[in-house]
Amino acid sequence: QVQLVESGGGLVQAGGSLRLSCAASGIRFSLNAMGWYRQAPGKQRELVAEVTSGGSTNYADSVRGRFTISRDNTKNLIDLQMNSLRPEDTAVYYCNARYFRVADTDDYWGQGTQVTVSS
Repeated sequence: QVQLVESGGGLVQAGGSLRLSCAASGIRFSLNAMGWYRQAPGKQRELVAEVTSGGSTNYADSVRGRFTISRDNTKNLIDLQMNSLRPEDTAVYYCNARYFRVADTDDYWGQGTQVTVSS
Protein backbone atom coordinates (compact mmCIF):
# COMPACT_ATOMS: atom_id res chain seq x y z
CA GLN A 1 0.00 0.00 0.00
CA VAL A 2 1.40 3.35 -1.07
CA GLN A 3 1.50 6.07 1.55
CA LEU A 4 2.72 9.65 1.24
CA VAL A 5 2.56 11.50 4.54
CA GLU A 6 3.17 15.24 4.58
CA SER A 7 4.16 17.28 7.58
CA GLY A 8 5.39 20.76 8.39
CA GLY A 9 2.56 23.00 7.30
CA GLY A 10 1.23 25.81 9.43
CA LEU A 11 0.72 29.52 9.81
CA VAL A 12 3.56 31.94 9.18
CA GLN A 13 3.90 35.66 8.58
CA ALA A 14 4.91 37.02 5.22
CA GLY A 15 8.65 36.86 4.80
CA GLY A 16 8.94 33.83 7.04
CA SER A 17 9.97 30.26 6.32
CA LEU A 18 8.50 26.79 6.55
CA ARG A 19 9.84 23.37 5.74
CA LEU A 20 7.54 20.65 4.44
CA SER A 21 8.44 16.99 4.53
CA CYS A 22 6.92 13.97 2.81
CA ALA A 23 7.61 10.43 3.95
CA ALA A 24 6.94 7.76 1.33
CA SER A 25 6.32 4.05 1.73
CA GLY A 26 5.08 1.27 -0.49
CA ILE A 27 6.92 2.52 -3.58
CA ARG A 28 10.35 2.06 -5.08
CA PHE A 29 11.22 5.55 -3.96
CA SER A 30 14.46 6.02 -5.90
CA LEU A 31 12.70 5.22 -9.18
CA ASN A 32 9.97 7.80 -8.70
CA ALA A 33 9.92 11.44 -9.61
CA MET A 34 8.77 13.32 -6.53
CA GLY A 35 7.08 16.65 -6.34
CA TRP A 36 5.10 19.21 -4.44
CA TYR A 37 1.88 20.65 -5.77
CA ARG A 38 -0.46 23.18 -4.22
CA GLN A 39 -4.07 24.14 -4.51
CA ALA A 40 -5.51 27.43 -3.31
CA PRO A 41 -9.26 27.92 -2.81
CA GLY A 42 -11.02 28.29 -6.13
CA LYS A 43 -7.89 27.48 -8.12
CA GLN A 44 -6.53 24.44 -9.88
CA ARG A 45 -3.80 22.33 -8.41
CA GLU A 46 -0.43 23.51 -9.69
CA LEU A 47 3.12 22.25 -9.68
CA VAL A 48 5.38 23.94 -7.15
CA ALA A 49 8.58 21.93 -7.48
CA GLU A 50 9.70 18.50 -8.59
CA VAL A 51 12.81 16.38 -8.44
CA THR A 52 13.37 13.53 -10.85
CA SER A 53 14.69 10.10 -9.99
CA GLY A 54 18.03 11.34 -11.31
CA GLY A 55 18.02 14.38 -9.04
CA SER A 56 17.15 17.11 -11.54
CA THR A 57 14.87 19.80 -10.20
CA ASN A 58 12.20 22.02 -11.69
CA TYR A 59 10.35 24.92 -10.10
CA ALA A 60 7.33 27.02 -10.85
CA ASP A 61 8.36 30.54 -11.84
CA SER A 62 6.50 31.95 -8.85
CA VAL A 63 8.69 30.09 -6.33
CA ARG A 64 12.04 29.82 -8.08
CA GLY A 65 14.75 31.31 -5.91
CA ARG A 66 12.61 31.10 -2.77
CA PHE A 67 11.80 27.38 -2.51
CA THR A 68 14.17 24.42 -2.59
CA ILE A 69 13.17 20.81 -3.08
CA SER A 70 15.40 17.95 -1.98
CA ARG A 71 15.18 14.20 -1.73
CA ASP A 72 16.87 11.59 0.46
CA ASN A 73 16.70 8.18 -1.16
CA THR A 74 18.11 6.52 1.95
CA LYS A 75 15.15 7.71 4.03
CA ASN A 76 12.43 7.82 1.37
CA LEU A 77 11.89 11.50 2.13
CA ILE A 78 11.47 14.70 0.21
CA ASP A 79 11.55 18.17 1.68
CA LEU A 80 10.45 21.56 0.49
CA GLN A 81 12.23 24.47 2.11
CA MET A 82 10.11 27.58 1.64
CA ASN A 83 11.68 30.97 2.30
CA SER A 84 10.44 34.52 1.83
CA LEU A 85 6.87 33.30 1.95
CA ARG A 86 4.14 35.47 0.53
CA PRO A 87 0.39 35.55 1.16
CA GLU A 88 -0.14 34.16 -2.34
CA ASP A 89 1.73 31.01 -1.28
CA THR A 90 -1.24 30.15 0.92
CA ALA A 91 -2.63 26.80 -0.20
CA VAL A 92 -2.90 23.14 0.60
CA TYR A 93 0.38 21.52 -0.39
CA TYR A 94 0.38 17.97 -1.71
CA CYS A 95 3.21 15.51 -2.06
CA ASN A 96 3.28 13.55 -5.32
CA ALA A 97 5.10 10.42 -6.41
CA ARG A 98 5.19 9.63 -10.10
CA TYR A 99 6.45 6.46 -11.74
CA PHE A 100 6.85 6.51 -15.49
CA ARG A 101 6.06 3.27 -17.28
CA VAL A 102 6.50 2.65 -20.99
CA ALA A 103 2.93 3.55 -21.87
CA ASP A 104 1.48 4.81 -18.60
CA THR A 105 2.19 6.77 -15.46
CA ASP A 106 1.46 5.85 -11.85
CA ASP A 107 0.56 8.87 -9.72
CA TYR A 108 0.25 8.86 -5.95
CA TRP A 109 -0.79 11.72 -3.68
CA GLY A 110 -0.55 12.59 -0.05
CA GLN A 111 -3.44 13.93 1.96
CA GLY A 112 -2.15 17.51 1.88
CA THR A 113 -0.91 19.96 4.45
CA GLN A 114 -2.17 23.51 4.89
CA VAL A 115 0.21 26.43 4.53
CA THR A 116 -1.15 29.83 5.47
CA VAL A 117 0.89 33.01 5.04
CA SER A 118 -0.47 36.09 6.73
CA SER A 119 0.26 39.59 5.51
